[in-house]
Amino acid sequence: MGKIAVFFAEGYEEIEALTVVDICRRCGLEVDMVAVHCGASQNEAAREDMLVRSSHNVTVQMDKTFEQADFEEYDMLVLPGGKLGTENLEAHGGLMAQVDAFYQKGRYVAAICAAPSILGHRGILKGRKACCYPGFESQLEGADVTDGPVEISDKVVTARGMGASVDFALAIAGIFCGQDKADEMAEAVCYRR
Repeated sequence: MGKIAVFFAEGYEEIEALTVVDICRRCGLEVDMVAVHCGASQNEAAREDMLVRSSHNVTVQMDKTFEQADFEEYDMLVLPGGKLGTENLEAHGGLMAQVDAFYQKGRYVAAICAAPSILGHRGILKGRKACCYPGFESQLEGADVTDGPVEISDKVVTARGMGASVDFALAIAGIFCGQDKADEMAEAVCYRR
C-alpha cells in the first residue's frame, strides 16, 4: 500500500483534487490533503492555515500544511489543476523542490488538467506520453502529447481535466492497489469506463 499527498493551493479544481482523495481512501490508501500557501499569503498565519479555497469558492479543511508534511512517508505527489491553483502550486519553491526530488528518485508524480504544465516546465515529461487540459499542450515540453483521459508513463501520471477525474483517481488507485481493486471500485461507485 502507498501513501499519497494531494496538494491544495488557492484556486484548485475541487473535483480533480477531491476525487483522488475519495477514491483512494475508499481503496484503503492513506491520503493526506496538504495545504500549500504561497505568494502574498506566505506569511506566518497563512502557513498555519488548514483551510484552502477552490476555484469555485469551496473551502476545504486540510489534513496538514506543507510545513507539516513528511515527504519521506509519501509514495506519490498529486498536483490538481485549476488555472490559479496550478499557478500557485508552481509558485511554491518548496513544493517544486519536492516534485524534482521525487522524479529524480524514481518516485511517482501525478498531475491533472493544467497542472501537467508544471511537469513540462520541469523537464519531467521529456520522452513520455502525457495529456493535459486543451490549450496547455505546448507547455508539456518534450512530451508525446495525447488526447487520452489519462496517461501513465513510467512513474509519471497525467490526466486531461475534470471530466477525467474518476479515471485519474482509478489509475492512481490501480498503481498501489492493483487493477482488480481499481475495477472493483469503479463498479462500486457505478462508474463505467
